Amino acid sequence: MLTVGPAVTWIKVEKPTFDLVGVVLGSFHLAGVLLLVALVLGVLFGAALIRSRRRPHAPPLDEVSLHLGR
Repeated sequence: MLTVGPAVTWIKVEKPTFDLVGVVLGSFHLAGVLLLVALVLGVLFGAALIRSRRRPHAPPLDEVSLHLGR
C-alpha cells in the first residue's frame, strides 16, 4: 500500500522590521502625557497647600490652656 503524508502548505511571510521612528515617537508621546499629568497634579497640590495655609487656624489647646503667659 502506498501511504501519503500530510499535505504541507507554504505561506510566504515578510521579514519583520524594527520601526525605530515609531518607538521614538511613542516614547515622546508617553513622556508628554506623563509631563502633563505631573503638571496638573502639581498645580492642584500647590493650590490646595496655598488654600489651606491662608485659612486662619485656631491656636492649639486654646480652650484648655492655662494662659500662663498673660
